[in-house]
Amino acid sequence: MVIGLLFAHIYSEIRCAENQHLIPLKKMKPYSNLFDLSGKVAIVTGASSGLGVTLARGLSAAGAKVVVAARRKSLLENLVNEIRSAENQAISVQCDVTDPQQVELLVNTAMENFGTVDILVNNAGIANVKPLETETLEEFRNVLDVNVTGTFLCTKACGHVMLKAGKGSIINIASIMSFVGIGVIPQAAYNASKGAVVSFTRETAAQWARKGIRLNCIAPGWFPSEMTDEMFATEKGINFLRRQTPMGRPGKPEELLGALLLLSSDASSYITGQTIVVDGGWTII
Repeated sequence: MVIGLLFAHIYSEIRCAENQHLIPLKKMKPYSNLFDLSGKVAIVTGASSGLGVTLARGLSAAGAKVVVAARRKSLLENLVNEIRSAENQAISVQCDVTDPQQVELLVNTAMENFGTVDILVNNAGIANVKPLETETLEEFRNVLDVNVTGTFLCTKACGHVMLKAGKGSIINIASIMSFVGIGVIPQAAYNASKGAVVSFTRETAAQWARKGIRLNCIAPGWFPSEMTDEMFATEKGINFLRRQTPMGRPGKPEELLGALLLLSSDASSYITGQTIVVDGGWTII
């Protein structure tokens, strides 16, 4: 009897201690505000076409001021005009992410126009579909230079701003090919680069976790983009994706926005070093 009362007392004390850390319901932010990016400044690389355009649109729609970057200036201007027509703020910066000086200019331009950088989306990337036995060293290095070195340079440049501010979120765009091979679409350089992006994200997240900066990855499956044009151009390609994907279809670009807004916003304030795979189940079989 005495022992039972003692345990009951201890349990009661533990519950009281736990409840002291709970936020009263009336003081909690509305759940709809968790994903609000109003007042935030986001840089999106590789934003001249494909998924980069969708990612920039999604961040803007959530309230962020967007800095879009890529090598093709004219296409960036089309996106900026579209965003501004919706009465949101955006600027474009022509940038080759493999060039340290251009990356520095990108970040400096964001600072001059908007005062800070809160979010970085490292989306710029290229692929080289070619059997390994015929792939040249130059081709291999070129893919790694854009996909890995570009991610490093942009992360480091934005990191200087975020470290001073003590906050920031960096989202690196990886791939399902970070985790699996495919064989029939030979692209060793691309797969190697995207595997490196995931590892780079984990390590940098560990280094900066106590400094207020979070790094995470989104690993898309098959989505329509410039890089996947050939696959989506034929019925044979589409049927292959349908057979191989448990959900029976490729993704729609807007289906990446849930993961993007989660990782960009305070909704993921306790998430770092992780990869969210958005692939219709491709990697589960």
